[in-house]
Amino acid sequence: MQRIILVVLLTLLVNGAMAPRVMAAETPAPRPNIIFIMADDLGFGDLGCYGQQRIHTPRIDELARQGTKFTQAYAGGCVCTPSRSCLMTGTHGGHTPARDNVPHYRTYLQDDDVTVAEVLSTAGYRCGGVGKWSLGDAGTVGRATNQGFDTWFGYLNQDHAHYYYTEYLDDDEGRLSLAGNTQTRAHYSHDLLVERALEFVLASKDGPFFLYAAFTVPHFGSASEDATRLPVPSDAPYSDEPWDQQAKNYAAMITRLDGDVGRIADLVDSLGLAENTLIIVTSDHGPWHGMPKLFDSAGPFRGEKRDVYEGGIRVPFVARWPGHVPAGATNDAVFAFWDMMPTFAELAGAQTPDDIDGISVVEALRGGELAAPHDYLYWDYGHNRKTYHQAVRMGDWKGVRHGAGGPIELYDLSRDEGETTNLADSQPDVVHRIERIMREAVTPSPRYEVGKRYTGSAIWTPDTR
Repeated sequence: MQRIILVVLLTLLVNGAMAPRVMAAETPAPRPNIIFIMADDLGFGDLGCYGQQRIHTPRIDELARQGTKFTQAYAGGCVCTPSRSCLMTGTHGGHTPARDNVPHYRTYLQDDDVTVAEVLSTAGYRCGGVGKWSLGDAGTVGRATNQGFDTWFGYLNQDHAHYYYTEYLDDDEGRLSLAGNTQTRAHYSHDLLVERALEFVLASKDGPFFLYAAFTVPHFGSASEDATRLPVPSDAPYSDEPWDQQAKNYAAMITRLDGDVGRIADLVDSLGLAENTLIIVTSDHGPWHGMPKLFDSAGPFRGEKRDVYEGGIRVPFVARWPGHVPAGATNDAVFAFWDMMPTFAELAGAQTPDDIDGISVVEALRGGELAAPHDYLYWDYGHNRKTYHQAVRMGDWKGVRHGAGGPIELYDLSRDEGETTNLADSQPDVVHRIERIMREAVTPSPRYEVGKRYTGSAIWTPDTR
């Protein structure tokens, strides 16, 4: 009931029946379709347009030439569930409903959580999703089709998404059976996700629509599927490379993704929708530590998935929207996944909840500078006392802390994007400001019961006084 009331109120706000909580800026007409393509475990350095030399990504590189490549875009978190939660709810890691991969079963979205899809739905958007959801299983209120999506196909459960040759895929409120697929390997799940994404675009061509394509490649798979944990139907075009099988498979997964991004863009173009469709390609966080090292997947950055250093949270972010997003440009605006909700809302003429952390970055998409950038960006990971990590970006300063009450490392990203030189001792005032942000940015969540043991470690909440 709370959810129904909230959505009705949002709709009334859009129609001007009540004083709006957040005034939306004047938007282009007609409102653009939005396609948000998010890979899983794709590193900043895995794409040709970001410097990759060995893996071929011609279609995403082409989108970068047709649009803008952003160099300081950040994921919502350094692992899957919180990053997706930040994206969907417009809140950073200190406030978002799901703050860690474990215990994700207890932190699914609830009726009173508001998602990007719900916001866009109030503005008349048809919302569809494919891929990995992570924020609510079948039969729970957190499932995608109870969170603003008209349709969802793929994996509701995060652990289920580790299986590329799965026996079923979630299909709206039901399941598509793929019985026997584990043995026959007749259906590679990524290929099915792409086909459904194309079907959604075709069925929604009269718009406006929002497609959230949360693809699972190149995330590692189940160990039972492939000894390399990177299962793919073919290692072409890398079969003859003098690499180990894991490297061939990883590269093949990325090139397969690249071709499928191209298929989506081609369909948009063939339908005459290019000038009214914003396409974004990004990743949910940095690369897995087990990825082949010869690719330098994290690019120039320190760290990887599960790290709050730049390698774990800075992600590729390519945007194309002809006539609106500058072509062939590179933009160094600083923003994060929680900014997508207000950005898409502004483009759609919709309203957002009051209690989000995001800001609209439409100015940056259009090639300008942000008039009112964030005072800071915040991330954390690992909710027990020993493995609790925090990071704050404040201007060009980046603070990182490991463990409860541990010392804060300080880096100047304008001079040291690889985070190699700790300046904490020479900048005590900056460290003090960042320490205060780390304390104040976190609102303890009842979904993480303090002292509750989930995976051998007790959940712990930092002192936010």
